[in-house]
Amino acid sequence: MIVTVDTGGTKTLVASFSKDGQLGDVIRFETPKDQTEYINLLRKTLVDNYAGKDVEAVAIALPGIIKNGVAVWCNNLGWKNFHAQETLAGVLGDAPVWIENDANLAGLAETRSLEKIPESSLYVTVSTGIGTGFVTQGKIDPGVRYSEGGHMLVEYKGKVQQWESFASGRAIVKKYHKFARDIHSKRTWRQIAGRISRGFLAIIPMLQPDVIIIGGSVGTYFDRYGKDLTDILNKHLPEHIPTPKIVQAKHPEQAVIYGCYYYATDCLASR
Repeated sequence: MIVTVDTGGTKTLVASFSKDGQLGDVIRFETPKDQTEYINLLRKTLVDNYAGKDVEAVAIALPGIIKNGVAVWCNNLGWKNFHAQETLAGVLGDAPVWIENDANLAGLAETRSLEKIPESSLYVTVSTGIGTGFVTQGKIDPGVRYSEGGHMLVEYKGKVQQWESFASGRAIVKKYHKFARDIHSKRTWRQIAGRISRGFLAIIPMLQPDVIIIGGSVGTYFDRYGKDLTDILNKHLPEHIPTPKIVQAKHPEQAVIYGCYYYATDCLASR
């Protein structure tokens, strides 16, 4: 059994996978903003549900820059220099604990779920914030694993801003006073596509991925803005840089959980 943890800016999902990759029950709780409270709640959840069971590994996703098991900075939670791996070591006996960025993990899972694994893919989660994960040949790309695309600086309405400050789920709620699920106006979705496109117009010429996968809570409603987004990119990208194929994540809300599983199996295989 592999135990997986998706720590989001608003909620945390805990689940297990059987040896043949079957997802078990998913446990959900609100993510505490206090690190100590988070650790205590997560530790209790893990022990209460998995202690004494045959757990091979624990893979934990955190929404920020992760270096050597340390969350250097998790913007949406206000955490920095959080020694997560060290703090949680031994929580389930001898099972190793591995920590990785949530968008990297989601990108890993969604890329492997494609019918054919592309040479390169860019995963973008649009939820509380915006996260990016770049995968090459089915593996998290080590060269850009610390990148934070949501904090990329782009010009919007005459002002240099972070991409997620005007295009994330939180920004959409602030602007339109509705969650994505409650927005049905085609005009509004065209505007949202315009907001989201600003970051893509900056990142596509640099990375030139074969495929872009959009996930997260806003990714769930890709059918409402996908065509508008593609049209904008086709119009504004340089002639010699083609618009990548853009697809919706197959597991918009659970991609990170699946990514934790794939990451843990990769780590176990390389031991």
